[in-house]
Amino acid sequence: MRSIWKGAISFGLVTIPVKVYSATEQRDVSFHQVHRKDGGRIRYKRVCTLDGEEVPYSDIAKGYELPNGEMVVLTDEDFADLPLSTSRRIDVLQFVEESEVDPIYFAKSYYLEPDAQGAKPYVLLRDALERSDQVAIVKVALRQRESLATLRVREGVFVLETMLWPDEVRTPDFPFLEEDIEVRKQELSMATSLIESMQGDFDPSEYKDAYREALQQVIDAKIEGREVTRPEAAPEEEPAADLLSALRASVEAAKKERGEKKPASKSKKTGTKSRSRKSA
Repeated sequence: MRSIWKGAISFGLVTIPVKVYSATEQRDVSFHQVHRKDGGRIRYKRVCTLDGEEVPYSDIAKGYELPNGEMVVLTDEDFADLPLSTSRRIDVLQFVEESEVDPIYFAKSYYLEPDAQGAKPYVLLRDALERSDQVAIVKVALRQRESLATLRVREGVFVLETMLWPDEVRTPDFPFLEEDIEVRKQELSMATSLIESMQGDFDPSEYKDAYREALQQVIDAKIEGREVTRPEAAPEEEPAADLLSALRASVEAAKKERGEKKPASKSKKTGTKSRSRKSA
C-alpha cells in the first residue's frame, strides 16, 4: 500500500505522527469507452465553451456559478488562504460509545500507520481506546476538505472513518410515513420468527460478487474465442396469496435452508463490535 497523507494525531498534549492509507478498494471490472467499429479509445478534449479553444490543465481553475449565470473564478491562492487548522493534524475532540454514531454518517475508511518515532504513543492510545470500548470523534482535512471522523481500532490498527456533516444527510420524507398502516399481531409475530430463523454470525467470506465473476467469465470467453454461456435462471416461485402466507412460507424455507448449519452463538464475544456501514 502507498500512503496518501502524512500528519499527526493530536491527543491533548500528545502528538503521534502517522501515515494514512486507503483501507478499502473497489474490485469492479473497469472498462474504457471505445469506438464500436474498430475498438479505438475515445478521447475527450477540454474545450472552452466561449471561444471553442482547447484548454491546458495549467489554465484550468475552479468556478462557482451564481444563480444569474455569472461565474466566480477561484484560484489556488484563494484555497490556500482558507482556515484549515487541521490541515496536517487529526484532532481528537471527544470520546463516545460507538453505538451513538449513526452508520449513515460514515463515508470512507483509512488505516493509520505510526512513524517510527510515534510507535509507542500510537500503541498506548490504541490500547487505551480498546480498553475504553469507545471511539474517538476527530476532525481532519484530507484533499482540501475538512471532515468529522471517528477513530477506532481494528486488528491492532487505527481506522479513521471520515463522516458526512449533518446537513449532508437527507431527511426521509415519504408519504407512507404519514399513513396509518395497521400491522396485525400475528403478522408481526411471524415476521419476528422469520428474523430469528435467519439469525447467524456474520462471516463476509461467505458472500461473493456473483455479477463481477460472471462478467469476468464473459471477458475470458471473449479473449479465448469461446462461446459465451449463460447460467440457467433460477426457477421463479409462485407468489403467496397474502402477506401472512408469504411470511409463513419464508420461515419454513429459512429453517430448511439452515437445517444443517449451526445456529448463531448469542454469547459469542469478540474484541471488536460489529456494525452496519454505508458503502463508498
